[in-house]
Amino acid sequence: MEAKKIPGVPEQKKGAFHDTESQKNFIVSELAAQQFGILKERFFSINHWKDYCGDLSSEFKLYNSQGFPIDRVPEIGDFVRIDIPGPGDPEAKGYDWVEVVMVDDRCYNDELERYLISCRPSEPPGRNRNGNVAHFYSRESSSTFIISRGEDYIKVGVYGRNEIANLSDKGIFAKIRNFLVSLGGFSRLTKIQWKSLTDGLLDF
Repeated sequence: MEAKKIPGVPEQKKGAFHDTESQKNFIVSELAAQQFGILKERFFSINHWKDYCGDLSSEFKLYNSQGFPIDRVPEIGDFVRIDIPGPGDPEAKGYDWVEVVMVDDRCYNDELERYLISCRPSEPPGRNRNGNVAHFYSRESSSTFIISRGEDYIKVGVYGRNEIANLSDKGIFAKIRNFLVSLGGFSRLTKIQWKSLTDGLLDF
């Protein structure tokens, strides 16, 4: 099985990957447009993602580059703090962090609307940066979130690429933790997490 080639999603070169998608179909195009308006509002409300995908999912919080929590549409250079079920990164107070590296609204093929947010593992934002990635995956990894609307459907996708355990610049506990969590990704446990998000965003 190969990773899907999707505009805006990094090319899969090494490590693990996943393509996680959910879709709702409609008979009436006007209803698809109406429901997509709700989906768009949810998609850009990162702080509320957990509300849509259940208690067993990760919690997501948006921060600016100075390290202050914010509640707005994400922008390039923002950060997302992730609290995954289980032990977090000990050097980042139990959290994992990603940086927003792309926000895009270009459409392709039969899409009438499309929005993309792409993130990469990062150090925590703020002044006291030490260059150490606070995430169980390395900086080469990426997660790309896409919502789209066609004439008779709306769709949510999360696409993980080049998922490699972060074992550099870490203490022994952090290395063990990151290795074990990344093994969960390789065995599809993280796909269950992302599927709960894609399904949840479409559950109106």
